[in-house]
Formats: sequence, C-alpha cells, structure tokens
Amino acid sequence: MSKTWNAKPGEVDRRWYVVDAEGQTLGRLATRIADTLRGKNKPQYTPHIDTGDFVVVVNAEKIVVTGKKLDDKIYYRHSGYPGGLRQRTLREQLDRRPTEVIRKAVKGMLPRNRLARTQINKLKVYAGPEHPHDAQAPAPLPEGS
Repeated sequence: MSKTWNAKPGEVDRRWYVVDAEGQTLGRLATRIADTLRGKNKPQYTPHIDTGDFVVVVNAEKIVVTGKKLDDKIYYRHSGYPGGLRQRTLREQLDRRPTEVIRKAVKGMLPRNRLARTQINKLKVYAGPEHPHDAQAPAPLPEGS
C-alpha cells in the first residue's frame, strides 16, 4: 500500500517568474499569478503548505480591462473614522497607484486565511519596466500556468 505524499515547508523549491503586464487583461493575468503564488501548477502542490513561487510583475500601469470597467469599477477604502469611506474609479487608481490594482485583484483570488497572507508577500508589482530582482534571474511565466 502506498502512502499519500505531502510537501514539507523546507523541501519546497521556489522559483522566480517575471510577467510583463503590458496589454494583458487584468482578471486573466491575476488568475495566472494567483495560481503560481499558490503553487497550483506544480505536481508537489499541497493545499495547506505554501508551495508557490515568487512572481514579479512589470508594466502594471499598462494593464487592460474590458468593457466600461475603467469608469464603472470602484475601489473602496476606509480610514477607520466615521465618514472615512473613500472611493476611486479604476481609471483614477491606475493613474495614482497602478501596482495596487494588480495586487488587489490577485489578493481577491487567494483564500482568506493565514496561508494567503504569506503567499501575497511573494508578489512583487512594479508600475514601470524596471525591477530590482535581476539577481534572482526570474524566468518568464509560462502561458499555460
């Protein structure tokens, strides 16, 4: 009888991937990134262990959305004080903080638990084409994942 194999936290092989977000659809890109952060594209995937890889996203300001989302999609945040609810459209958010658009889309596709909090830390998003992670030699993210 064979035993079920589970990944151990110390045995996980972490890779670095880079994604150019220019011209890519926000939701489809966020799905690929979330699956990579969770490690769903690996045969060693274990739901309760962080088996995912690091993902570096460049050109976040050049992301594309379909339909009328630029003006209809609204991002809310609250200061914690009465009357402190603030809102911005996707167009305003892309002008001010384009990295938050991708980060928030990916975070919404991760599970709501402590494991997801460690997984979102492996996501590095940059508005322009430059990133400081050349030493890790990130490979392009495969299309199928």
